Amino acid sequence: MRVFLTGGSGYIGKATISALLRHGHTVEALARNDRAAETVGALGAAPVLGGLADLDVLNTAAARAEAVVHLAQAATGDEDLAAATALQDGIGTGPYVHTGGTWVHGDTQGVADETAPWNPPALVAWRRPVETAVLQRAEQGGRPVLVRPGLLYGGENRLIDLFYTDPGKDAGAVPCIGDGENHWPLVHIDDIAELYVASLKAAPGAVYVGVGGVNPTAKECALALSRAVGLDGKVVSISLEQARERMGPIADAFALDQQFTPRRALAELGWVPAHTDPLAVLGRR
Repeated sequence: MRVFLTGGSGYIGKATISALLRHGHTVEALARNDRAAETVGALGAAPVLGGLADLDVLNTAAARAEAVVHLAQAATGDEDLAAATALQDGIGTGPYVHTGGTWVHGDTQGVADETAPWNPPALVAWRRPVETAVLQRAEQGGRPVLVRPGLLYGGENRLIDLFYTDPGKDAGAVPCIGDGENHWPLVHIDDIAELYVASLKAAPGAVYVGVGGVNPTAKECALALSRAVGLDGKVVSISLEQARERMGPIADAFALDQQFTPRRALAELGWVPAHTDPLAVLGRR
C-alpha cells in the first residue's frame, strides 16, 4: 500500500519506515524541516514538508495514501486531535493507525491487557479524549486502530541518558526511583515497528498494547544500564521527589508498576515479538 506516516524522522518512525518498506509498502513521510526530509529520504521514504499544525498538508497527503500511520508526538491534546482529525478525514475508509502509550493505564496490579482501566499520570491524561474521538470513527465507516507502545529500547535509544546524566551526583551509580521493584513493560524498537505494519490489517476500532511480554523491574533495568556504562552494577535509590526535580513530570510515569501481555496482537495479527531478553540488550556497552 501507499502509506503516509508522521514522525518519520523520530526513533519509532525510522524503524517503522524501514519495516514498511521491507514488507513491500511505499511510504511518504511528514518532515518538519530539511534535516528531517534528508533523514526520511535516506531511509527510502518520500518526504512531505510540513508539521502537525499544517492541517491542509496532513489532509492532502492522507487523501492520496491508502493507509496512514500517525507517530508524531504532539505538544498538546488539542494539537494531536486536530492532526488526527485531518488525517482521518483524508484517509476516509482506509486504515488509520494512531499512537498512544501504556502509561495511560497507570499501575496495573499484576499482568494486564488492553482492557485495563485508565489511571494515567498527569503527563498523559490528555490522551483519553483524543483516543476516544479517534476510535469513534469506526462507527462512521473509518478504520481506526490504536497502538499503545510500552517502554521502548534497542537501536539508538538512550534510556540511560534519562537517569545517568550527572555521574558525580550519585557517586558513580545509576539511580532508580524508590526500591525499583516496580515493573516496566518493555518492547524492542524493531518489534514495535513490526506491530505498526501488522496493524494495517486490523479490524476497525482495534486497540493493541505494544509490549514484548517481558516486564522486568526498574531495578533490574538500572542494574543492566549500570553494567552498560562500566559501573559494575552499582545502583542507588532516589525518591520520587528527587526524580521529579531531575526529570520533570515523566518521573511519575517511570515510577509506575506495569505488566502487560501481547496476547491480543498475537491472536488477532500474528505479531510475535522477536526480542525477548531486554536486560541483555540494556546491559551491552
